[in-house]
Amino acid sequence: MFPYDPQIAADVSVAPGTIADVLRTMQTIDAVCIDGDGLKWFNRLYFQVTQAVENRVAAGGFADPASLSLLDVEFAKLYFSALHGFLVNNRCSGCWYAMFSARSEAKIARIQFALAGVNAHINHDLPAAIVATAEGGNFVPRHGTPQYTDYTSLNATLDGLIETAKTELHVRLLGDPLPPVSRLEDSVAAWCTGAAREQAWNHAEALWELRNLPTISAGYLEGLDGLTTFGNKILLVPVP
Repeated sequence: MFPYDPQIAADVSVAPGTIADVLRTMQTIDAVCIDGDGLKWFNRLYFQVTQAVENRVAAGGFADPASLSLLDVEFAKLYFSALHGFLVNNRCSGCWYAMFSARSEAKIARIQFALAGVNAHINHDLPAAIVATAEGGNFVPRHGTPQYTDYTSLNATLDGLIETAKTELHVRLLGDPLPPVSRLEDSVAAWCTGAAREQAWNHAEALWELRNLPTISAGYLEGLDGLTTFGNKILLVPVP
């Protein structure tokens, strides 16, 4: 779709091992993407979120900072994997496909791309990332645990970044002003990161119980993908 896609595919083919690796890959994507690529605006927002998490971890105050860092890496792996699958094989989960396949649609606002990526990543990917982190960090994902407390303590920081993006990215893909459109205003205003992350944790608890039942677990994730894809198709309706 874009001439630099093979470079991005090569960059995301290497799984990150640390938050620093994640940030470097996101910086590479940002550097090559033109303004007319919807991927740029989700990736940039995600970079800001990841940088904020790294800063919070470095500042201390978490009960289990190692698990929080691991979650950040496991989470990013799923984004990179989806992007690699789309660029190389034109295959990825439906919720990501809805966004990636619309990357060049100039009538879609930058904030629509950013929120569609956030929607796919939190509502579809985050539950699986939490389970992978729990397995690697030897804890059980439950409400009331130190890991859950650390997880929810980031909500205010992430909500703040999303609210800023709602203002800064409220233009068409190429940067021209948007006309007053109540549907878009309503869609953007309705997004709440904290609520989405809470639901993702709930799904992670369910997936944890299903982890030894791969067929059922896969069906559960497929259902999440279907719901999230529906949400992204609504989020990505071009602005007249």
